[in-house]
Amino acid sequence: MIDATRVPGRIVLTALLLVGAGAGAAAQEPKPVHYTCTDGTKLQATFSPPSASMGSVRLIYAGSPAETTLPQAISADGGRYTHGDVEFWIKGTGATLTRAGKSTTCRSSS
Repeated sequence: MIDATRVPGRIVLTALLLVGAGAGAAAQEPKPVHYTCTDGTKLQATFSPPSASMGSVRLIYAGSPAETTLPQAISADGGRYTHGDVEFWIKGTGATLTRAGKSTTCRSSS
């Protein structure tokens, strides 16, 4: 038999635990992932934290002040980020970077 006077307290406690867990996750900064590509390109990719909306990736190229932020796009497999003539498509520890129609395969090193 359920004691009706205890149910609301359990619901409040559960809600507080869920809110607390979400707040802790939001406070964590995303960690960059380093990639080395077959064409010699080295880059750092920082992925936005998971959310209800689509995410994004910020790419920083080694030896260049250039920085690109790509919104996430629909993908049947892996994570695909694209804008204009730049696409970064990841699956596992591998990725394909395409810029201006030229593609190179990349591997994460961290």
